[in-house]
Order: sequence, then structure tokens, then C-alpha cells
Amino acid sequence: MEDQGQHKNGGQRNVLFGKYEMGRLLGQGTFAKVHYGKHLRSGESVAIKVINKDQVKKEGLMEQIKREISVMRLVRHPNVVELKEVMATKGKIYFVMEYVRGGELFAKVAKGKLKEDLARKYFQQLISAVDFCHSRGVSHRDLKPENLLLDENENLKISDFGLSALPEQLRIDGLLHTQCGTPAYVAPEVLRKKGYDGSKADIWSCGVILFVLLAGFLPFQDENIMTMYRKVFRAEYVSPPWFSHETKRLISKLLVADPEKRISIEAIMKVPWFQKGFTRPIACTIGSPFKFEEENEEIKGGSGVKSSSKSSASPSKSSSATPAFFNAFELISTMSSGFDLSSLFENKRKTRSMFTSKFSASTIMAKLESVAKGLRFRVGKVKDFKVKMQCSEEGRKGKLLVTAEVFEVAPEVAIVEFSKSSGDSLEYAKFYEDCVRPALKDIVWSWQGDNDSNGNGNGNCKGSTSYEDLQKLTV
Repeated sequence: MEDQGQHKNGGQRNVLFGKYEMGRLLGQGTFAKVHYGKHLRSGESVAIKVINKDQVKKEGLMEQIKREISVMRLVRHPNVVELKEVMATKGKIYFVMEYVRGGELFAKVAKGKLKEDLARKYFQQLISAVDFCHSRGVSHRDLKPENLLLDENENLKISDFGLSALPEQLRIDGLLHTQCGTPAYVAPEVLRKKGYDGSKADIWSCGVILFVLLAGFLPFQDENIMTMYRKVFRAEYVSPPWFSHETKRLISKLLVADPEKRISIEAIMKVPWFQKGFTRPIACTIGSPFKFEEENEEIKGGSGVKSSSKSSASPSKSSSATPAFFNAFELISTMSSGFDLSSLFENKRKTRSMFTSKFSASTIMAKLESVAKGLRFRVGKVKDFKVKMQCSEEGRKGKLLVTAEVFEVAPEVAIVEFSKSSGDSLEYAKFYEDCVRPALKDIVWSWQGDNDSNGNGNGNCKGSTSYEDLQKLTV
């Protein structure tokens, strides 16, 4: 799925989905690599996390990947790394994220302790972001300096939500039970394996981070892991002599072994030491990733990953000369059963059908309007490449209202999507099978889901196309 383009100087370049140029390797983990990238049209720098789908499936981590996407959509905050877009091929998943230039906070701490004012600034931003996550029902569960990045303005950004938890993961007792995180930063109740409140466990980790920022070393450390655990269970640590009275007092309230007696974020924000120079950032002021807004009933419709034509992945333009671009992630999510993330991006399933065509968008639109009128459907144009068709007769659930929209996949290929906006689903299915398909067969290249035993399109189609063919056309 990566398109090999040419630089002006004749060299090769990696172009991903026709949208991003993928460059140098920034980092590497067990299942993923992170590359520097650049948006071809805007020139914006991004970080592209490339995940091997076969590996994560083999390890049973696909649900974790889906959860990470879901979580990052919820937590749009100035001090959280922004997830801009997710795309996928048969073998890989691509997270397009905000590029944070300053590197890990860990690198700064590794050089030695920080001055109190700077440590306070980072701690304020950390608490503000964690508070916002908790307000959305998300606990991070792996807070540590390695997962805290710094931008070019020395502002903190929380990253790596791979171990984060959502409310639906709570058991009947209202607690989480998965033991995860980094031992030196993990709360004692997590280590005890008896269930824990993810939000309170995050606060413990924030306390360890504050200690590390001010001290330059961990509060609980020992060559013997069991000895270290005993120190964690007892909240047994020694503050260095340069800690101020205020910081000692705050840390002593953060690193409390009993989660019920541990200070809350609300109380942290009232501490005079914390309030010094603190301005609460306004959440949701950064970009607009995954803007999947529901439209009104008259123009409802959309693909598996976008419930609106306002999708950030495929922004619509009024009076556009060309139809909206149906990006590769939308195409693959919709037409491949191998990797469907649609459940993350829509409030409810929509009754919809699709076909591909090699005709121009204007020809397709003219044909759609002609067919609708021939079937005595009222036709209303929503925008240049989207029409509504309403049956003149009353059905079981009112008049059937159908939306048809044309999306561009490549210069020579378009996708046409039909969706039921209102009316009865059975009536829609009969209308589509008995009326739409025969009437449009002259412009159809392939109907979605129609395959004979050889994997080709059925006899009603002018031609046939496979999922792999469509993949090649999208880049």
C-alpha cells in the first residue's frame, strides 16, 4: 500500500496512501515502528506509528489496538499527543499522530534533577491532562517519564495509551483487575492483584514522577525486585534533603499505600505549591481528529468509519468540482472483513450498500437522478455528489428515504454508496435489489460482496474487482 514516488533529485521516497511522505525511523517497539512523516499537501510534520497486524493478532492484542484508538479519540487535550488519523492495509495499521519534537521527558531527567519551578510546570501539565482523561472515564495505567514527551515549547504531552482502560473493562466490583504498568511506577494495589481503581493508581504514578523530576532518581528502587515491591507496599521512601517542605508534604499525600487515603486530583489542584503560576489549559482546542458528527435526518449517511460527510478524513467541499475522496482506511474498513474498525466510529449500524464504477462522477450522478425519477422517487440534491431519493408512497415505517453519494477512490474509479436514511429496512433491501441494481448495471464495475466461486463479480456487472485491486488503486 505504500506508493513509491520520485524526488526531484531522482531519489526514492515513501508515500503512504497518497497523503503522507514517510521518512526516518524515530523509534521501535515489539510490534510497532514510529517514523517521521509529512503531510504532502499541508507540509505538516507528523509521527506515523506502523503496527504489524499479523503480530498483534498472533499475540491477541487486536482489542488493545482498537481500545487505544478509541481512547485517543476521547482524550483530546493540549497535553496529550493528538491522534490525527488511522489507516490500514491487509497487513499493517497506521496511526498518524502529532509530531512532538522535544523527545521524552526521561531524557531530560536522565541528565539529573530538575529545578523546582520546571518540575512544577511539568507536574501541573501532567495532572491537568490526567484529570481530563479521568473525566472521560480513561485511566492511563502506564504513566512514566518515558511516556511523557516534550514539544518545541517545552510543554508536556502524554503518549502511549496502549495499556489504558475504559469503564467497560471494570468488573462487577467496579474495579480493574489487569496487572500492568512499569513496576517502579505502579501503585501497590495493582501489584496486590485484588482489584484497583485505575484513576487512583494513576495518581500514585504521578507522585512517583514528581519525586523523580525533583530528585533525579526513583523513590522505590532496589536490585532485588521483591525488596522493591515491599517498599512500594509500605510506601517506604526517603526524600533527599533539597526537597522543599511543600514538595515533601505533597508527595507524602500522593505516595500513600492505601488508595482510599490517597489525595485526589481535585485536592492536588488546591495545594498552594501546585497553584503557583498554574493556568488550566482549555481542552479540545487542538486539531479535530476523527470528527465523526451525526448530521440531521435529511442527509444522514456515510461509510463504516465516517457517520458524516464532515469526516476529517474526507472533508467535503460545497460546490466542489470533484467528489469527496474516499481514503484508503475508509475503503479497507468498509470492504474488507479482515480489519473493521467501524464499531469505533459510528453510533449505530446503517443499512447501506455499495458498488464501484469506472464512469465519471458526473455521469454517475446523472444516471442516479434519471433512475430515481424513473422509479417515481422525489430527488433532492444535498450537495454536488450526494442526492436524496424519497419514495412517493407510504411504507410500513413512513416514506422510504435513500441517500446516494459518490466518492473518488482514484482518477479512474469511484465508489457509490447507498444508505437508508429513513423508512423500513426490508423495503429498502427490496428496492435496492429489485430496482436499483438492474437499473444501474450499465455503470457498475463491481457490487460489494458479489463473488462467484472464482472470486469474480457476478454476471450483472460490467467487470469485477477484488479487494486487492482496490488497495492498489487507492495510492
